[in-house]
Amino acid sequence: MDRLADEVDRVVEEHGFSGVVRVDRREQPGLSTAFGLAERGFGIPNTLDTQFGVASATKGLTALAVMSLVSEGALALDTTARSLLRDDLPEIDETVTVEHLLAHRSGIGDYVDEEGGFDATDYVMTVPLHALATTAGYLRALSGRAAKFAPGEAFAYNNSGFVVLALLVERVTGSTFHDVVAQRVCGPAGMRDTAFLRSDELPARAARGYLTGDGLRTNVLHLPVCGTGDGGVYATVDDVHRLWDAVFDGRIIGLPWVAEMVRPRSDVPAEHRRYGLGFWLRQSGDGVLLEGYDAGVSFRSLHDRAAGVTFTVVSNTTDGAWPLAGFLEDRLLG
Repeated sequence: MDRLADEVDRVVEEHGFSGVVRVDRREQPGLSTAFGLAERGFGIPNTLDTQFGVASATKGLTALAVMSLVSEGALALDTTARSLLRDDLPEIDETVTVEHLLAHRSGIGDYVDEEGGFDATDYVMTVPLHALATTAGYLRALSGRAAKFAPGEAFAYNNSGFVVLALLVERVTGSTFHDVVAQRVCGPAGMRDTAFLRSDELPARAARGYLTGDGLRTNVLHLPVCGTGDGGVYATVDDVHRLWDAVFDGRIIGLPWVAEMVRPRSDVPAEHRRYGLGFWLRQSGDGVLLEGYDAGVSFRSLHDRAAGVTFTVVSNTTDGAWPLAGFLEDRLLG
């Protein structure tokens, strides 16, 4: 591990990494190190306790919340979105199911279409950011978007699909989506420092997201003021590792349901990955991944229980995590 720490320091220095890295290997001492600044204007450093935005890694928590309801019979994988949406979002095909949404195989129109060729630091929101503070507030952003293909026909990464899942959760439970994630996912996992935080009132331990590796401009004008099913959670790296342990110990949902979530539904050659339900999977082997990318946010966490390896890299810059995360995946898993 000492040698790995030296190699990590080299990659950090070469790329000017700002964020936190944690590596755990079976029966070896762990590695946890923070680099760079959480708040550049006041020179506040990142620490191991800093809460970082994790962007689309939120989808894994959404999927776990949904599957906890499936495991109890409140939802089913073949429940149609229309049965709960009723008259909302009429563009969504009547046959789109919970499973289609979880697997990115729904074909519904996406309010942030990542195949559209835009840069992560572009201004892509089509509604006022302050309006995106509750899950219901996203209905305006999702509406009027034509389907891309028939349900089940193909894989297309889809942010709208996970917002729809959050809407379905709220309508089944009668609770806010944020509360459901806290109660059904974060609570059982012991994730005390994980929450949906408003970008306009970040607490002292939360890192600001910066658009570039230098400069002071943050992402506050690029993202919804508060996230929902597709993104917006803030977490510490320790909480992320607690999540992996809780998932694969069966403390959030039963292990047969976990196996269902990590069963490949699609090959995604462009990403050199496969996809299950809410989780990316390595092209081969048992590695399961969560990944997030947005203006001022880059995050990757990989857990391979068979290999005894878990690592998390999170950066409060748009592209900062990728060199170090790529190095660790190659170094630890080949």
